[in-house]
Amino acid sequence: QLQLVESGGGSVQTGDSRRLSCEAAANAYSKHCMAWFRQAPGKEREGVATLNRDGGTKYMDSVKGRFTISQDNDKNTLYLQMNNLQPEDTAVYYCAARECPFYGAAPSLLTVRYKIWGQGTQVTVSS
Repeated sequence: QLQLVESGGGSVQTGDSRRLSCEAAANAYSKHCMAWFRQAPGKEREGVATLNRDGGTKYMDSVKGRFTISQDNDKNTLYLQMNNLQPEDTAVYYCAARECPFYGAAPSLLTVRYKIWGQGTQVTVSS
């Protein structure tokens, strides 16, 4: 079972930037599509950004232009660069993976498609 370990969360001010990291086993990204989700208190978990094996990405509307998902295959690490953070971005952020046997699979932010999850990292944005 693939294990995912997030890091990089913390408390920031409105307008600040933060980069989250997700470390996985070697070669994980050659077999899986990766994504970042978040869950705010009292709300359902929602998909933030996803990165496919072919480099395709998809973002939730509220983070487009502010967040960027990327990966470093040499370091087996997935990143989420978050710029211009707002209080509504406050949440626990999770790294997730789903098996992607087909190279050209369409990107997906549906929670039910992801079976492998990290433990989460808290991001708190204060005004």
